[in-house]
Amino acid sequence: MTEEEARAWLACHDVSREAFARLNGYVALLLDEMQHQNLIAQSTRDHVWARHIVDSAQLLPLAPAPKMDTGRAGWIDLGSGAGLPGVIIAILSPWLVTLVESRRRRIDFLAHVVAELRLDNVRIFAGKVETLQLEQPATVISARAFAPMPRLFATAHHLADAGSFWLLPKGKSWQSDIDDAAKDWHGLFHVEHSVTDPDSAVVVARSVRRKGRR
Repeated sequence: MTEEEARAWLACHDVSREAFARLNGYVALLLDEMQHQNLIAQSTRDHVWARHIVDSAQLLPLAPAPKMDTGRAGWIDLGSGAGLPGVIIAILSPWLVTLVESRRRRIDFLAHVVAELRLDNVRIFAGKVETLQLEQPATVISARAFAPMPRLFATAHHLADAGSFWLLPKGKSWQSDIDDAAKDWHGLFHVEHSVTDPDSAVVVARSVRRKGRR
């Protein structure tokens, strides 16, 4: 996917003028911060809309419609780093998004982004995933380049229940990641091929539980 195709994809998905302005603002903040810390791979700087913005935005159509009165937590983004995909989800939707990040410089960057873009539907949890406690299970859990699926489930299963959606962008080794997870975890898995890279995919999982438990 080219940068022109990435912007066209967003336009076809009814992104508002205000949201486009915020996306542009986010990209500017991201590229400026790259002078101080490596938030994304240097090789993707010139392809940020395809490799990062649309790659994050493609998760939204795979998620349930956000409902704020369900007694569940909202969208939990693990290992947010540069804010991908969590910040993009928050810009493009009314989801209440919690960005989970433990690294101080990235936390500071995320706080700067939230303040500059006035994202009042974003919360930042500054700590490790294992220490996050929710009053209700998450509706959606996303994780982009955070950990292999077996370790991800082991680390974050306390945030979910059978109704939680796990939306997990994966590279070309997605099938082996699923196979490794299946050794210790039950779940309903299906795969959506990435719109940005024919070799990549988004793993959608529900009813994830450790084998031997009901």
